[in-house]
Amino acid sequence: MKITVCIGSSCHIKGSRQVVERLKELIEQNKLSDKVEVGGTFCMSKCQDGVCVTVDDVFYSVSPETVDGFFENQVKAKV
Repeated sequence: MKITVCIGSSCHIKGSRQVVERLKELIEQNKLSDKVEVGGTFCMSKCQDGVCVTVDDVFYSVSPETVDGFFENQVKAKV
């Protein structure tokens, strides 16, 4: 599974660094490092709400406050 997090200026202001760090922590805690990869990219042009994140090319809007629930529902549940 490939998770891509926008690290462009708008998403950076909305907390993309915290989202990336938390995703890495959750992946490690759940021993999914061999199944889930996290990467960054610049603007995905969908930054109206929160930090733009894709999981296998499906778009999501995530924030530092919602990243744990996002991980449970969109990552862990599908691995």
